Amino acid sequence: MGGAPSRLNAQLFFHTETGALRPLWRILLFLIASLGAYVVADAILGPIITRMLGAVGLRGVATQSWITAAALVGGTIASQHWIDHRPWRDVWLDRDAARAPVLVFGFGVGTLAVSIPILSLIAAHWLRLETGAEGSLIGAAVRVSIFLLPAALFEELLTRGYILSVLRESWGWPASVVATSVGFGMLHLANPGATIQSVVLVTLAGLFLSGVLYATKSLYAAWMAHFAWNWAMAVLFHTAVSGIPLESPRYRYVDAGPDWATGGEWGPEGGLPAGLGMGAGIVYLFAWRGRESRRQET
Repeated sequence: MGGAPSRLNAQLFFHTETGALRPLWRILLFLIASLGAYVVADAILGPIITRMLGAVGLRGVATQSWITAAALVGGTIASQHWIDHRPWRDVWLDRDAARAPVLVFGFGVGTLAVSIPILSLIAAHWLRLETGAEGSLIGAAVRVSIFLLPAALFEELLTRGYILSVLRESWGWPASVVATSVGFGMLHLANPGATIQSVVLVTLAGLFLSGVLYATKSLYAAWMAHFAWNWAMAVLFHTAVSGIPLESPRYRYVDAGPDWATGGEWGPEGGLPAGLGMGAGIVYLFAWRGRESRRQET
């Protein structure tokens, strides 16, 4: 007779009363599936990606970014179709979420949210224009873009994809967004020049990107906003991105003001103006979402 309660308790440890796997185990299986997909992608795609990126002068970290992105796509597919049996819209990766206007909207919001603060720092003479290294602007832009694109994708898939969708079911939008945004900030602790301020600002960036996701119901749009944010800093202004200096042919903007404003070694996204830009972006996104909801109701 004592066996039945024990089995029931063990069942409830892994499953809810409705029979669904509990969020912790679903997230753990997603991470295990992604790890397995990474091993496969590294073995099969690794040599191909290495040759392709090597042709344009990219190696090492860039290759790993593409493999990691592929692995998280694989982990998401496995979790959606084999564990949860859910449609793509539940992780905001359905066909409707990939419409061109949605992608353009995400890219535009991400570009403006960081470019306006940077321009304000330039106007205040807290970012100074200097001569950069010799090289091709177009070639550098292509290489940097190829490097940044998968990096933004795998960070979005990891922090605002499947895991956020699972937590949202149990916790709702506010708590799950805060939790994943804090995790997003912690992911950047190992970056060069990381400080308490920079991690707080990256956490705020997580809230901003979650705002893009919430407003558009598209993880693709959040990916484009993330990519555009980094792309504007690296390609347009030639500044460091999350503490990482990238190619800066012909010109670059360097820190010439207080670190609380310029972000110091971390780059301008770690300064107060960038925080204000993200705050304004969040307000705009919620207002935009409200207008869209009212328009759909009429």
